[in-house]
Amino acid sequence: MTGFERVTAADVRLMQALAQRVTAIRPDLISAGASYGELAWTWGRGHAAHGATWPRRLWFSGGEPVAWGWACLPHRVRRGDGTVKDVTGTSLTYQVHPGHAGLVDEVIDWYDGVAAGPEHRVVPSAADGFAVERWAAHGYRPDRASLGDTGDWTQLNERGLTDVEQPVLPDGFRFRTADEVGPQAAVRAHVDAWAPSSYTAQGYEGVRRTAAYRGDLHLLVEAPDGTMASSTIMWLDEVNRSAEFEPVGTHPDYRRLGLARAMLLHGMHRARAAGATHATVACLGAPGRPEARGLYYGLGFRELSRDAPLIRTKAGTAG
Repeated sequence: MTGFERVTAADVRLMQALAQRVTAIRPDLISAGASYGELAWTWGRGHAAHGATWPRRLWFSGGEPVAWGWACLPHRVRRGDGTVKDVTGTSLTYQVHPGHAGLVDEVIDWYDGVAAGPEHRVVPSAADGFAVERWAAHGYRPDRASLGDTGDWTQLNERGLTDVEQPVLPDGFRFRTADEVGPQAAVRAHVDAWAPSSYTAQGYEGVRRTAAYRGDLHLLVEAPDGTMASSTIMWLDEVNRSAEFEPVGTHPDYRRLGLARAMLLHGMHRARAAGATHATVACLGAPGRPEARGLYYGLGFRELSRDAPLIRTKAGTAG
């Protein structure tokens, strides 16, 4: 294995800087996991537990980052309910500036040098035809399991922040922020919504320490009994005047009450007050997973880009 340097907080800021530059000119080329907010969320919540399995490499031109790769090697995930999940393959998140597209081959070569396990996965943007062709030339094929009716590929959705309707909560519910409710309640809200979850107080502390996090833009809905019934974090990209919702979740006992819809509308108003003119949110795009997509479409979001999940196995065949 060569080129093993772990992802650091400083690296994430450089990766975010490239995300901002690409977003400004070709937002449809943002790879899965490579958006401004997703980078902060992923690194913040996971680096303490999994950072030792996160090799990275960055490429520069004129002192600015123009490409990067962040691999996730085989590791074990321990969830709060006591269950354990073994991740046996390697996955890659990466970004290449469109003005330096030829670097994708260097990213692929680097990835092949650090990847371990029987399966190597990557999710370029489907809009990046050149990159998809280069991955294919290196033996990567469409991941049939991910592309199935209930697969796990992601699409990014967008909308402008003009004409945002006013949010309406059921009686007794109210909007809160993480600054108001504190770390314990903020973590509990996420764990309840995403159970079984590996999220911990340590993970949240990592999120809070990212340069992009703002507790006043970490929104929750409090139920009459004090339960934090729904939550989301907004990541404000001031360069592009855009706010990204990631993650968005609701406690299973409080679903179908319109809480997430109201929270997102409330968030869009807060984002606009903070200077944003545009909002994005990701969801699963498979036909058999319509729930989140339906919520976002009902709020005026529309697809901006989607994953093209690829895989290469040791045998050189698609999954």
